[in-house]
Amino acid sequence: MSLNGLRSALLSDPSYARVRNAAERGPSPEDEREIAAPEGLRAPLVAEIADGLRASTDAEVAPLVLLVTPTGRAATDLVASLASYLPAGSVEEFPSWETLPHERLSPRSDTVGRRLNVLRRLHLADAALRVVVAPVRAVLQPVVAGLGALEPVVFSVGEELDFNAAVRSLADAAYARVDLVAHRGEFAVRGGIIDVFPPTEDHPVRIDFFGDEIDTVTYFSVADQRSIEGPEAVLTSVLCPPCREMLLTDSVRSRARRLSDSMPSSRDMLEKIAEGIAVEGMESLAPLLVDAMVPVASLLPAGSVAVIADPERVSTRSQDLLETNREFLEAAWSTASDGGAAPVDVSQAGGDTGFATLGQTRSDMLSAGLAWWTLTALGSDEELAQEGTTLRIAAREPQAWKGDVGQMLEFVGSRMADDWSVVLVTDGPGPAQRLAELFHDAGIPCQRVESVDGPPTPGLIEITQGSAGHGYVFDSLKLGFLTEADVLGRASSAAARGGKKLAARRRNAVDPLSLTEGDHIVHDQHGIGRFVELAQRKAGSGSREYLVIEYASSKRGAPGDRLFVPTDQLDQITRYVGAESPSLSKMGGSDWAATKTKAKKAVKEIAGELIRLYSARMASRGHSFSPDTPWQAELEAAFPFAETPDQLTTIDEIKADMEREIPMDRLVSGDVGFGKTEVAVRAAFKAIQDGKQVAVLVPTTLLARQHFETFSERYAGFPVRVRALSRFQSAKESKDTIEGLKNGSVDLVIGTHRLLSNEVQFKDIGLVIVDEEQRFGVEHKEALKKMRTNVDVLAMSATPIPRTLEMSLTGIRETSTLATPPEERHPVLTYVGPYTDKQVSAAIRRELMREGQVFYVHNRVSSIDSVAAQLREMVPEARIAVAHGKMSEGRLEQIMVDFWERKFDVLVSTTIIETGLDIANANTLIVDRADMYGLSQLHQLRGRVGRGRERAYAYFLWNAEKPLGEVALERLKAVAAHNELGSGFQLAMKDLEIRGAGNLLGGEQSGHIQGVGFDLYLRLVGEAVSDFKGEEDTTPAEMKIELPLNAHLPEEYVPGERLRLEAYRKLAQASTEEAVLAVIEELNDRYGPLPAPALLLVDIARLRISARKAGLSDIAAQGNFIRFAPVDLPESRQMRLNRMFPGSLVKPALGSALVPFPKKSGMAGPRLEDGELLAWVQHVIDVIFSNEPAPER
Repeated sequence: MSLNGLRSALLSDPSYARVRNAAERGPSPEDEREIAAPEGLRAPLVAEIADGLRASTDAEVAPLVLLVTPTGRAATDLVASLASYLPAGSVEEFPSWETLPHERLSPRSDTVGRRLNVLRRLHLADAALRVVVAPVRAVLQPVVAGLGALEPVVFSVGEELDFNAAVRSLADAAYARVDLVAHRGEFAVRGGIIDVFPPTEDHPVRIDFFGDEIDTVTYFSVADQRSIEGPEAVLTSVLCPPCREMLLTDSVRSRARRLSDSMPSSRDMLEKIAEGIAVEGMESLAPLLVDAMVPVASLLPAGSVAVIADPERVSTRSQDLLETNREFLEAAWSTASDGGAAPVDVSQAGGDTGFATLGQTRSDMLSAGLAWWTLTALGSDEELAQEGTTLRIAAREPQAWKGDVGQMLEFVGSRMADDWSVVLVTDGPGPAQRLAELFHDAGIPCQRVESVDGPPTPGLIEITQGSAGHGYVFDSLKLGFLTEADVLGRASSAAARGGKKLAARRRNAVDPLSLTEGDHIVHDQHGIGRFVELAQRKAGSGSREYLVIEYASSKRGAPGDRLFVPTDQLDQITRYVGAESPSLSKMGGSDWAATKTKAKKAVKEIAGELIRLYSARMASRGHSFSPDTPWQAELEAAFPFAETPDQLTTIDEIKADMEREIPMDRLVSGDVGFGKTEVAVRAAFKAIQDGKQVAVLVPTTLLARQHFETFSERYAGFPVRVRALSRFQSAKESKDTIEGLKNGSVDLVIGTHRLLSNEVQFKDIGLVIVDEEQRFGVEHKEALKKMRTNVDVLAMSATPIPRTLEMSLTGIRETSTLATPPEERHPVLTYVGPYTDKQVSAAIRRELMREGQVFYVHNRVSSIDSVAAQLREMVPEARIAVAHGKMSEGRLEQIMVDFWERKFDVLVSTTIIETGLDIANANTLIVDRADMYGLSQLHQLRGRVGRGRERAYAYFLWNAEKPLGEVALERLKAVAAHNELGSGFQLAMKDLEIRGAGNLLGGEQSGHIQGVGFDLYLRLVGEAVSDFKGEEDTTPAEMKIELPLNAHLPEEYVPGERLRLEAYRKLAQASTEEAVLAVIEELNDRYGPLPAPALLLVDIARLRISARKAGLSDIAAQGNFIRFAPVDLPESRQMRLNRMFPGSLVKPALGSALVPFPKKSGMAGPRLEDGELLAWVQHVIDVIFSNEPAPER
């Protein structure tokens, strides 16, 4: 989408053309200019300066524009706006580190990748590059000299490349070698395949070698590790830039060795660096370890221009940055004195603090031959402007109608009558369509266009789609440029609207079974044991892998008994979750059987109750919704983000449920911010398409308001009436809404508990959506049940231990889990330590510096005001508000809404923020007295931050003067350890362990869960439920195949124990031919063609399926025979057995048949092995034991 036609129209204004002329003259460092223009003109002005500079010289290396913005967000938005005025590839963003120079944290590898990409283009003097946009923070921080000269590793299809050299070059470029690639900057090697996640790509890449030639390069998905299908996923080459800004060269390592004595606080890091091991935060030591650090300005070609956007804010920003950096360093030292990790303080060894001042940076730029121009929105009057240096553009900002559509139409209509040209830009197709309809209805001439390539047409509004923050108006030219923000009063930032990625439906989640020595597991037959190791044992001429599990000893005082479980029986094993340290069962003993029987009996009681609910639901008949309409497709296409694989699967499941006649009852559980609302938006729209009404039930008024905005925005452009019903509506509005629900004119209502009251009647309700389900009490659930016997219900919850967990896991309710985080999300950095004033004030200042907001949680109402007063003293510039549950509800809600609208910077509150508050701009959480909270509470609190792309911080602090309890310490350790995205489930399980599983299903059940472990308990409930339903027991029986076979996954084929365990388990669980084929396809894709021992494993899996069908559960070598059991052969089959396999024995008492071991030739020949042996066993099953035996042959 191009707006170049606007530029040609603007050049007819003399004040605007003067900027272009000044750039064409080739500005020198003495040539300082101030350009006063509305904010919306920045992108076209910078494009003019860039083109003017290009025209000013014939030099080989053309000068560039370095555009400096106050914040990273402003930089991203300007890059998006410039894309409409300059050709693709000519604008780059140079992001700043999101870490401070003394933290023990490395900048994210995608940030590093983008920075190095810009430095590389500058180093190569890339002629296409014209503008570099950088936040001031990136410009103040010097970079390591020579970074642009670092060669990226390139893989191109058809190229000859030594495989081992390729692996070495990735390691040299600071990629971390792992067994499973999940994050940027990692790579894995398996056989002839390299998986790598370059920091500049959206997806990791799989490079398949054929010998030393690169055969294919394709994208694959992190979620299921499978190649993404489709032509856009196949690449011809991939570029892997380095992932660190300091590579461990010999000189860096030798300097680190020399320095380790003079910097005792960082000795641990320096010693590792000296050994060539990359450590987190090593970039902080760069000033001491590299040859030279250089200012960014020195890397630009001579004659370039530095354009400072918003010089006033840039100046305060740079001041704040130096101040916060100093504060953080002090706070880190004071924490270190209490036993925390010391910061990386390079000033100890005479290094620089990390940031230059703005004055210093300016003199660096002038001495590098750059001109210094400023772009301000504060214009001065013509008479006062300094002659020659200040250029005032004769434009003004448009009127802000703040969403008042009538006023806007009146204004635009009068301008059209006066032959104005107006260009209107919206962010998406929905608003563009809606505005076109509004103008059309008002009789104002308008037209939707793809791009504006020629001068705008007088008397016509041209509506196009693109990214532009604000508009401007030239009265002299009769030209107006308006954006969605000007007309509708809101716009999304470009940072939030990442381009859509390739969304891939997940095929089979990767869940590496990571068992470490000492983990407790549950074996179906033998009970609770302890995992020892994965061991190989000889079997015939080859070897097989076994899990070694230790059980309680059968003899007093003797060491524990050991069980070797073949890897093809992994489906019998689950991890134990329950009590902290369960007692081990005796192998094959009666105690395990008794425990299991007791649990089964108790489970029966629960199952009966669940079944009553279930059968009532199954018997009722609901509405079967029709298939998707074209409008549904249009709504889904307008979603501005890439759907995660889980979202796609969940949406498909919900639609299938809605299209069935049985009423839907589905629980969507997903960590906070993982896209549950979008799933609800689509389900509700589907129901409305069929003329049904939808009720969305939420626990708080703020959530009702947020959902109202989201739903209204997503349904804009469709004839859907959305209404909210909560205390924020006036009595008249509420009355209209209730009336509308009764007569059917309102399609969707979003409300709090009031929706459940008797005054609210629906004309034809088809779907109820319950958000934050865990917040509604029993009486609300009862009221819902009355309303919903034949209505579809979609419940959503972020805490994965709702009271409904057992129902969902046993199939009474269907469940969908959203486990993959959205692309741009990052884990919350969690700091756990004692409280200090310095730490808190530094944390608040860091957040204010990037225009963010802070949650400060203090759970005592009596002292909350004094805490807020103390914070006001510590950080006087912050706007602080207090919220707690003892306030009147109206006041409390008003404060929450004001915080959401960014009227405050810090919200000091009790734990009322724990639930459902979605504020993307709040990215620092400070919890006072964190030792007083439960685990899921701490996780819910932490889930309030880190909703956007910014890196989020959570500080869990305790009072340093009081001792910390044992359980509190355990909890804080767990929270610090599980900080990945989507870790709600691990924490839920950890919570079960810390407090025992008591409160999950009521007291009477907790003992049984501890006895058999959580997974098996749920399976027992499932079995009891299917008994009640009269269903067949579909759980596969235990199947043993003990034959001398060389069947295993070789280490060089699947490296890493946890990946092998995962593959073994998938094969063991495959109970149909389709499932086996799916596993083969996955192994082929992830690890390459299967070697012979792995193919044998697949054959064993197939043999298990046919043996199960024939009713066998045990096939084993026994001396000179092979035993088949259990068997009950009629006489005719026994005769056939003896005729075909002479020497066979049938033992009715033992229920087994012994068939002589097959040999290659005659009696004395060697025994059959591997594939031949398996084919023979299959033949025996087919002709003797199969339900319909094959003919003799």
